[in-house]
Amino acid sequence: MKVKITETVLRDAQQSLLATRMPYSKFEGILDKMDKAGYYSLECWGGATFDTCLRYLDEDPWERLRNIRKHVKNTKLQMLLRGQNLLGYKHYPDDVVRLFVEKSIANGIDIIRIFDALNDLRNIEVAVKETLKRGGEAQIAISYTTSPVHTLEAYTKLVKEMENMGASSICIKDMAGIMGPQEAYDLVKAIKETVKVPVDLHTHSTTGLGPITLIKAVEAGCDIIDTSISCLSGGTSQPATESLVYALRQLGYEIDLNDDILKEINDFFKPVKDGYLESGLLDPFVLETKTDALSYQIPGGMLSNLVAQLKAQNAMGRINEVLEETPRVRKDLGYPPLVTPMSQMVGVQAVSNVLAGERYKNVSKEIYSYVHGEYGTPPGEIDPEIEKKILGNEKRITGRYAATLEPGFEPAKKEIGELAKSTEDVLSYIAFPVQAKKYFEKRAEKEENRAKYTIVKA
Repeated sequence: MKVKITETVLRDAQQSLLATRMPYSKFEGILDKMDKAGYYSLECWGGATFDTCLRYLDEDPWERLRNIRKHVKNTKLQMLLRGQNLLGYKHYPDDVVRLFVEKSIANGIDIIRIFDALNDLRNIEVAVKETLKRGGEAQIAISYTTSPVHTLEAYTKLVKEMENMGASSICIKDMAGIMGPQEAYDLVKAIKETVKVPVDLHTHSTTGLGPITLIKAVEAGCDIIDTSISCLSGGTSQPATESLVYALRQLGYEIDLNDDILKEINDFFKPVKDGYLESGLLDPFVLETKTDALSYQIPGGMLSNLVAQLKAQNAMGRINEVLEETPRVRKDLGYPPLVTPMSQMVGVQAVSNVLAGERYKNVSKEIYSYVHGEYGTPPGEIDPEIEKKILGNEKRITGRYAATLEPGFEPAKKEIGELAKSTEDVLSYIAFPVQAKKYFEKRAEKEENRAKYTIVKA
């Protein structure tokens, strides 16, 4: 049996370990080699990369994608998309979702991994249809978690619905690394018996279970696994590519990866990692194995953001209180899987509850929107007392919220005006208006200064 490998170092690995702060310049020099390694795909875009490009890295995320595509000509490029949320933290109108998917594929993406934080398939319908229409592969993901309402039967029913929607493949997205080897074996086996499309398992090393879990998933018939090159693996990142390749080959599986090139890739990223350790951006805390995560279920990106949030408020000493509060908030809210944007929302609420000294004294607008029903149907029941405290006399929305939204592209295009030079610019502005506008203004200033310099030089 052949096992395919998706390499995550360009997206989820660095998102989990470095809060997505790796600029394009740090990895441009290895892209040609990565294209020759034999990977099934390179996960390189989407997730938090879009936000951090604009917010912290002074990069155009679309240009970043086009530049990667110039170097990677033979390997599929993959991105992560939050369904109707796209790459932001709220639902966007259908016209915006369609155009975002169209432009993602036009700029170089081959595979779009599409998920909804609540596994509400109404929230991924538009993105899936547009991906297939534009010739992309729609890999539909289960946001995996464990709770009284997340059963094997519920998951197999869900994947059958995904296949009926047109899924090119199914991904089990274990954001917190909480899936054990037996759970992986049982779920993959059940999915393979239910659908005919390929199955991918995405997990993390947070709890130390990742490598064992991936091997048992392969034994159950998993077609694709997600790994990260070794120097940026482990901890809240993915299990190491080279180690999994070595182990699976010993077990008799066929993997089309060039070991010599993998070594070159790892050697390239070693000094990059060392630089982030030295600067403090890579905190050793996220490299540790945390078996407590089997209880609090916090995914890698969420954990690194919690650390950053508490440090900013000089409250790092209260991290354990926040970790203990997180599963309580999750239960209150009907057991949502802790994946973006729910992970950030639950995490922020847990921090707020701890630091305020009173639970739900302060509630973010995102939590209000969630309880109001704007993110979809929760997997379980929201605690009635908490719902009443947050909503007051408001009633929950039961329909598909995005269907109530007016088209958004043309109004945004008019609003941002000449600062936007392309359709992609307008989409950036829609997703992150404040950050995108600042970036466009800086860009315009640079272009103006460049023009002045050229005139003076002439």
